[in-house]
Parts: sequence; structure tokens; C-alpha cells
Amino acid sequence: MMNKEYIADRYKQIQDEICRALEQLDGKASFVEELWARDGGGGGRTRVIQNGDVIEKGGVNFSAVHGVLPEAIKRAFQVDDENFFATGVSIVLHPSNPFVPIIHMNIRYFELNDQIRWFGGGIDLTPHYVEKDEAVYFHRQLKGVCDRFDLSFYPEFKAFADRYFYIKHRGETRGVGGVFYDRLTPEKTALSWEGIFDFSYALGNAFVPTYAELVNRNRHRDFSEANKQWQYLRRGRYVEFNLVYDAGTKFGLETNGRIESILMSLPPHAGWAYDFKPESGSAEAETLLWLRQGVDWLAQ
Repeated sequence: MMNKEYIADRYKQIQDEICRALEQLDGKASFVEELWARDGGGGGRTRVIQNGDVIEKGGVNFSAVHGVLPEAIKRAFQVDDENFFATGVSIVLHPSNPFVPIIHMNIRYFELNDQIRWFGGGIDLTPHYVEKDEAVYFHRQLKGVCDRFDLSFYPEFKAFADRYFYIKHRGETRGVGGVFYDRLTPEKTALSWEGIFDFSYALGNAFVPTYAELVNRNRHRDFSEANKQWQYLRRGRYVEFNLVYDAGTKFGLETNGRIESILMSLPPHAGWAYDFKPESGSAEAETLLWLRQGVDWLAQ
């Protein structure tokens, strides 16, 4: 029977599998684990990898928390019940090489009662330098996963990602998007609860092979100090999004989550040069042209 304990156990399993695969991909660094308990109930396993051959800083976090839902979250969710349960796996990887992209994944389950529960999550890619062929490859991989479950998933969830991963005050997307979904229930799909969980798990299983391809294409590329400075600027945009707009960050802070785990998504170094404008025709200027909503990557 699929219940919240089963979902949490399977998410733990996928955390284990992804960590092992990422250590093999990096080839140098290993994850350090920290177990933590939440004052209001539950806890998690924070796993961080740093100073690797590929990954400068990254985290693969699992949590399963419960307790009383704060009033601000109740209002945001438009619910009256207050005893919640939430579990999920959250991943952010910041690579050393500017030509290897940042990647983020989150798969999660939230429950108030038998009537109010849902799945959410997604994967999105944030290249420091947008390479069209790599963005196309990334989106094709995600479409392949989505199409196994529902042909409407990819176009719907891709559009949601475009809207969600948008830095409004900059007028640009965080990266090249991906897929993002929230409050997914059988009433909104042709899938059962088990089917939605299977989709969530399949998305998790696609993470490593998809990212490994992009890493191995770029991990040995030479780069300059100017490339590194651009990388820091793009990381700065990532920070701005996570601290200003990201719903997961807000939920963690407002439910008394563990600060180190919540802010694990931030890069080790970032930059904010004043009024930086890339040279016309440069790779940096070309990247900015791609950071917009509604790009049909599969038609490129």
C-alpha cells in the first residue's frame, strides 16, 4: 500500500542512488552526511559534496517533516487543517567549470489529510553559457520521461517551468527551464496516486544520466578568468531567484526548517558587478538572448 511512509522510504532510496552515481561522475569528492531533526517534528539527511573534480558545491537532501502548519502557509495553501506531512528530495549542483551547467531537481509529496494531498517537483537547467544543442538534448530527455505517463505533461510542465523560473526584476529566466509541476493529483491527471508517484520517481531516475551527458561534454573544456567572472554573475542571478521567489525556500523558512539545508542551494561564490553589459556578439550576450520565456527547444 502506498502511504506517506512508503513514499518517504522510496525517496530515501533515490537519494542514496543519486549520491552514489554523482560520486562516480565526479571521481574525486564524496558526500558528507549530516542527520538533523526538526523541532516541530521529523527531520532529514543533508548530503553535501564540495571541491570535487566537477562539482564545486552541491547537495542532495532528503527530508520528511511533520507538525503544525504555520498560519502563513495555511493562507497560501487556502486550507484549514494544520497537521501536515511533507517529504522530498532536493538537489542543486554548482559545477567548477563555467561550461558545465547548474542543475536543480526536486521531487516532493505533501499531505494534510486523505482529501488534501499532492505531488510536486521538476528538473531545470541553468547554464552559465547557453549551448543550444545541449538545451535541446535536456528538453528531449525530460519530454521522454513525461510522455511515458501522459502526453500532456511535457507541454504543460514546460510552460509552468518557464513561468516559475523567471526573475521578474531582471526580466529574464533563470536558465533554459525544464519541467515543473505542483499540486498534482489524480483529479488533475489520468493517473492514480501510484501512477503519479511512479512519474515522480521516473523523473528522479532521469536526473543522473541526463546531467552526466552534459557534464562529460564539457568537464575538460578550457576556460579563462573572464569565463569565471561571468559564471559568478550567473550564479548571482541564481541566488536572487532562490532568495526572492523560490517557494521551497519560503516554505522551509516559514515551517522552521533547517537553515543550512534550506540554503544549501546557494553557490560557494557569486558576483554582482555593477551594470555589467556583455560585449555585443559575445558568447555572454548570446546567452542573454536565450533567457526568455516560451522558447520551443524541441523546434530548434
